[in-house]
Amino acid sequence: MSNVHTQALADAGVSIWLDDLSRSRLTSGSLESLVRDVNVTGVTTNPAIFASALSDSESYAEDIAEQAAKKASVDDAVVAITSKDVAQAADLLRPVYDASNGVDGRVSIEVDPRHAFDTQATIDQAVELWESLDRPNVMIKIPATDEGLPAITECLARGISVNVTLIFGLQRYREVLSAFLRGLEKARDTGLDLSGIHSVASFFVSRLDTEVDTRLEAIGTPEALALRGKAALANARLAYEIFREVSLTQRWKTLAAQGAHPQRPLWASTGVKNPAYPDTLYVDELVAPQTVTTLPEATLNAVADHGGDAQDTVNGTYREQDTILDQLSELGINYNEVIAKLESEGVQKFVDAWKDLLTQLEAELASASAR
Repeated sequence: MSNVHTQALADAGVSIWLDDLSRSRLTSGSLESLVRDVNVTGVTTNPAIFASALSDSESYAEDIAEQAAKKASVDDAVVAITSKDVAQAADLLRPVYDASNGVDGRVSIEVDPRHAFDTQATIDQAVELWESLDRPNVMIKIPATDEGLPAITECLARGISVNVTLIFGLQRYREVLSAFLRGLEKARDTGLDLSGIHSVASFFVSRLDTEVDTRLEAIGTPEALALRGKAALANARLAYEIFREVSLTQRWKTLAAQGAHPQRPLWASTGVKNPAYPDTLYVDELVAPQTVTTLPEATLNAVADHGGDAQDTVNGTYREQDTILDQLSELGINYNEVIAKLESEGVQKFVDAWKDLLTQLEAELASASAR
């Protein structure tokens, strides 16, 4: 029997995806139990997650030895090893994919974050990953940079399901939705079946509060301090309003009539960074139909233990959220400046994690070759 709190989220139209993957999670049966017991219906990964996973070198010793024997480059080795985890997770989740008509049962793998500002390199690796994994329930993660937007369109146009990542601001989210629609229209015009193409848009949440709260505390007035912990929820809720507005356009209705699935908003970075905030804050306060929440294990456990009642906490709140952003502006907090900073830092964090992963794996390959 599934958990009452996570089942309530599922009943409210929220898909729960685990923000973690490792070989030990697969071999121990941990992922299987989460699917069975707490309504996990998907998995997301990123460079930091894989860096953490491969720190358990014992679990990957056989793969590392195999790559060393092939004299594989560190770049090829890391793709081979991480793709193996993704493939196994996708196979485990295939029954969920089939039961949900492809909506859930998804596993995401990201293109090399060093390609975040190179459109063609992003497209090339996305195609390579999609074809090599050869599983319909995989999603390829592409960052929502200026250079990433045309890559998103092109990959969708080729029938590749895409998880758009590192979205922080509302204008960028509008651009992502436009890239999504263009991709579907191109796919349709070349005769592809739109019903087989899926996408989510990963809108990052908690990092905005971390940045804005620091600025509010620097201001230090009662008015400023009263706004702590409100920016991220306001931002995400207004993103959902944009999603709903697009769903009412004739452009989308035409695509939907031709078999297209909506690009669901995915709430990412949902673990609270401030221990003063409730540990389920970014889950309980972002409940809305046709959304995905991707949770690190600690947040998932908290939701399963004491999550809220899963009532819609987004629709009908938009005027209040606009007011919050206006109040921040009146205090001198520049929204566009904050968003630009978070996007830049977000890409760099993934690049740094990827470089750390490559350095770590290179040492492991050298050690295996010397044995």
